[in-house]
Amino acid sequence: MKIEEVLECLQQWVEENHSHTMLGETAKYIPALAEQDKNQLGICIMDFDGDTYKAGDTEVTFTLQSISKIISFIALCHFKGLDFVLDKVDVEPTGESFNSIIPFEIHRPGKPFNPLINAGAITVSSMLPGDTVDEKYERFIAFVEGMIGHRLHLDEDVYQSEWKTAHRNRALAYYLKESNLLDLDVEEALDIYIRQCSICIGLEDLAKIGLVIAHDGYDPITERQIFSNDVARIAKVLMVTCGMYNSSGKFAAHVGIPAKSGVSGGIIAAVPPKWHSDEKAFRKGCGIAVFGPAIDANGNSTAGTMLLRQISTEWDFSIF
Repeated sequence: MKIEEVLECLQQWVEENHSHTMLGETAKYIPALAEQDKNQLGICIMDFDGDTYKAGDTEVTFTLQSISKIISFIALCHFKGLDFVLDKVDVEPTGESFNSIIPFEIHRPGKPFNPLINAGAITVSSMLPGDTVDEKYERFIAFVEGMIGHRLHLDEDVYQSEWKTAHRNRALAYYLKESNLLDLDVEEALDIYIRQCSICIGLEDLAKIGLVIAHDGYDPITERQIFSNDVARIAKVLMVTCGMYNSSGKFAAHVGIPAKSGVSGGIIAAVPPKWHSDEKAFRKGCGIAVFGPAIDANGNSTAGTMLLRQISTEWDFSIF
């Protein structure tokens, strides 16, 4: 497809799906996120050559929130190895809410079910390399910056807002500490986790990370292997099975691409190459970033999810 055709399609689909913003609300339980404009919707796609295709509200920045969970999992595996990480955190869906305590009470697992629920993500964050919270945060953000090529910053308002309202996450962290799963004290583990969630990012940067994941840890633009194929493979499996909270099954059925959402309204998606046909767009794979802060009861962008569904259907992105 020609560039003009791709851009025309994206603009049309953003307009068609914009009404779905009315079906959601901003994340009211985090005061700083509650103030976001729920009517925004934007998308950026980055292709194999690093060219970007944008439509809608594309100049926005937002915090990573739970999107950071898949990146911290990748980072920890890169730094300490897959076996080390999988010994501490499993890769099974839970069927429960992302911040649920029920698995600890009912199932008494020896480790969190997966790194994309809060318990698993807090565990992963506590194990990032470094002796202090500051050192762990710097190693994590440097890893993210290594993929996008420039500095990022922490949204202090979001960080403070989440820190003051993190009662459920504190409860989870105490469960983890009791099970000897944290490398830090509870408040320190919570600190590094909330910091990573509060990193501010734009659509183009997020699409670049999606592109690297789509190509098995390889950056086709700089021609560097940033993390291993094995780590990328597990990450994409987790994104498919657990990445969209309790809507992961429906998302896999109707959209069919590895993705991870966050309650700020962001979604990262990794579309692997499809070499069997040149008729559709992005046959060499791509990274996609969507932002739509109106989220549903499961924590996923209402309009963003529907936009990805239409794009995947029209351009045959599904991996299934």
